[in-house]
Amino acid sequence: QVQLVESGGGLVQAGGSLRLSCAASGSISSMNAMRWYRQVPGMQREWVATIGRGGSTDYADSVKGRFTISRDNAKNAVYLQMNSLKPEDTAVYYCNAASWRTWWGQGTQVTVSS
Repeated sequence: QVQLVESGGGLVQAGGSLRLSCAASGSISSMNAMRWYRQVPGMQREWVATIGRGGSTDYADSVKGRFTISRDNAKNAVYLQMNSLKPEDTAVYYCNAASWRTWWGQGTQVTVSS
């Protein structure tokens, strides 16, 4: 079983930065992709960023240029560096691992005040 645990969320002022971490119990290098999603209560979960097995990255238009996804295979961790945060970035952020199935973390709350 793969377990994902997010951390690093919190309350930050607009324009500030946060770095989210996702620690995996298994080897993330074996995953086809690692992703970050976010969800606002009452709304559909939204894809934020992807990092593929080969290191390629992709971002949602809403965060492109502000967020950076990265991984550290030695630490079995994936990160989301969030800069220039906006109130509309407020959400619960979830780590996702895709392989023969998908795994989800429990989420970490990010709140951006205006």
